Amino acid sequence: MPSFFPLPFPSATVNVWHVFLTTDPVGQAVIGLLAVFSIFAWAVMIGKYSELKKMRELNFLFERKLGQEKHILDLPENLRNRRDIPYADLLADALEGYWRAAAIGKEKGDDQMRSRLEHAENAIQRALARQSLRYESSMIILASLVSGAPFMGLFGTVWGIMEAFSAVATMQSAGIQTLAPGVSAALLTTIAGLVVAIPSVFGYNILLGHVKTMITELENFASNLADRIELEAK
Repeated sequence: MPSFFPLPFPSATVNVWHVFLTTDPVGQAVIGLLAVFSIFAWAVMIGKYSELKKMRELNFLFERKLGQEKHILDLPENLRNRRDIPYADLLADALEGYWRAAAIGKEKGDDQMRSRLEHAENAIQRALARQSLRYESSMIILASLVSGAPFMGLFGTVWGIMEAFSAVATMQSAGIQTLAPGVSAALLTTIAGLVVAIPSVFGYNILLGHVKTMITELENFASNLADRIELEAK
């Protein structure tokens, strides 16, 4: 009578360290480089997340303090020169542009309010672009790791398989037991590439979402700042 229960098969566990030791020098070099890239990617992701979180907290705190001020054209120095805060950097550039245009206008005897506001708005736009680049810094590194790590792993795999078949070709008789160690060692480089790429792609997408949100918040603050300067200047 046939049995409907599967026959037990011997279980095999993969010894990654043993497979690594059987890998050829090229494969070991690729795996070692990918290990360094993995550590670097995690350091970039953790560091960038902490940087964005700190900047956002500082932005909200500065915006709250600025909302308590009745006039921003004559703010004290402790609020005007906080260049480490993105919102404060926009404010500092806007006020510098406004008062520089006012000083030049007085010297020429043509002090027009429109000229002051235009200089302030131009300064805000320059600061906005600078801070946007600051938000996006280090993102290109993660993007490069996401796209490059799998190809490095694939290179190691193709090289390892080529080496395995070359070794088998020199033998008079070879079976799966002879070919399997070389193929396993070659596939280890692909796994190493995926170990780098998979966390990097998730981290990149999460950080990119935070960056886009903070850039939108920065643009909204810049618009509110320009409106407030215009209203107070009249």
